[in-house]
Amino acid sequence: MAIAGAQRKQILKVLMLSLVLDLISFTFILPLFPSLLSFYRAQDPSPDSLLNRIFHYLNAYKNSFARPIDSRYDIVLLGGALGSLFSLLQAFAAPVIGRLSDRHGRRRALLISMLGNVASVALWVSARDFRTFLASRIVGGLSEANVQMANSIVADITDEQHRGSSMALVGACFSVAFTFGPALGAALSTVDLVAENPFFVAAIVSLVLIVVETVYLWACLPETHPRLTKLQVEGGGVSAEKSDASNIKKEEKSDASKRIHTNNPALLNALHFLFLLPFSGLEFSLPFLTTTLYAGTGSTTSPAALNGRLLSLMGLIASLLQGTLVRRLPPLITLRVGVVACAISFFCLARVSSPSGLYAAGALLAVTTATVVTSLNSLGSFEAQDVDRGAVMGRLRGWGQAGRATGPIVFCSLFWWAGREAAYNIGGLAMCVVVVAVFGLLKSPHRKTE
Repeated sequence: MAIAGAQRKQILKVLMLSLVLDLISFTFILPLFPSLLSFYRAQDPSPDSLLNRIFHYLNAYKNSFARPIDSRYDIVLLGGALGSLFSLLQAFAAPVIGRLSDRHGRRRALLISMLGNVASVALWVSARDFRTFLASRIVGGLSEANVQMANSIVADITDEQHRGSSMALVGACFSVAFTFGPALGAALSTVDLVAENPFFVAAIVSLVLIVVETVYLWACLPETHPRLTKLQVEGGGVSAEKSDASNIKKEEKSDASKRIHTNNPALLNALHFLFLLPFSGLEFSLPFLTTTLYAGTGSTTSPAALNGRLLSLMGLIASLLQGTLVRRLPPLITLRVGVVACAISFFCLARVSSPSGLYAAGALLAVTTATVVTSLNSLGSFEAQDVDRGAVMGRLRGWGQAGRATGPIVFCSLFWWAGREAAYNIGGLAMCVVVVAVFGLLKSPHRKTE
């Protein structure tokens, strides 16, 4: 189903603006993890506190390696563990939210998830101890569904010819938010208004953005599920009227029996997992790489500053690519370009010894960031039908989030057990397996003819 042009453009406008607000709010906290965890550790130095008990297990993990991990990495490791927890919760929640959106509508599922997001950020605003902060991350992991619902809504309202270019806009929102959000969050964290919570200003601004987004979606986003929407279909007429439960079940069974997949959703799910497992580990390892690469060299550029420049460069390149080439190329082509660029970047990072080499590898990673996940979402949407689009897209996201939860743990262990060169070379070989699968097993979706 494709929605008539004017309505489709309006819905895309609402989606993109709300997604930018959501992702900027989400990225506020990313550069603050080290300071947040250090603050909570100082608030309750008791050995029996939850945070110090977690550090106890973290030290046991560190001591299992032949190469000792310096204590200065403790906060980074714990921040990565919290990120993995968030992704793991998303892996469980995404398919459930997708099924609920198929049954009750995209708008209702998205607004309910927004209430969870508001509760999550409200907990952060009031967090004066680690327990409350951890609760906010758990609630956020279980309720965050904006990107997932955005992809499903885009698939609802676009035809197959325009779907890839519209989904590239979702990826562009990511790049824009990750370029500006962390810097804005870091700047707001320097404004100290509440002594008991020095991150109050950053948290309250994040909460305001989420509340504004929720009200905006409630006021401006219509229902887009083909069975429930009243929007005008392209070519004239109004979308199908609501069906009773028995007719829906018959329709689902009929669709399932007739369905022939170009790319089996199970294969796309597996590729999403296998791609994000090494790629998320690579992303998480960049602070370790820059620190070990320049430790003791006497360089005036700190590893933190180098990381910031590298991430800003990657965000800028990804934004430009998603706004231009990615929107115009078929998703299978952009997917192939992205996984090849990722494999090359792994082997480059295994050998990099200068800032210029690191920036070159970062440029390749920006190509990957701009292409792979967006392309997999586009390919996945072609394999879904009206009755199960939310569930199919939810499972695809869930498997990706499972890879994102596992990757930092696996790659960090490899980094400290076998060394930087071995870790990135093994990651490159794993990505080569993904490259072979993408080139050998995936096909371009067949376009439906009128």
